[in-house]
Amino acid sequence: MIKYTQSTLDKLEHIPEQCGYVLRYERGTFQSGFCILEAKKVVVLNKFLQTEGRINTLLELIPQLDIDTNLLTDDARKLYWGILSTNNTPEGEA
Repeated sequence: MIKYTQSTLDKLEHIPEQCGYVLRYERGTFQSGFCILEAKKVVVLNKFLQTEGRINTLLELIPQLDIDTNLLTDDARKLYWGILSTNNTPEGEA
């Protein structure tokens, strides 16, 4: 169970940042709350999302990114693997 706090958001933001991605909060029309510019390793998140929405968006986004776990701190790596295992759990088995 994930807590919807600023601390959790900060930890989630550090995962892509540690792998060279730039996270930016901007306004715009985002269908899913984010836009990935792969060539420049930029992730643009909808700035109008509240903390809970930002956390949910990052939880959806992070598995789609090219994350090199060797660049992550131990805490970030554990969180990353936790996100991946949660996303790979079939519904009803969580």
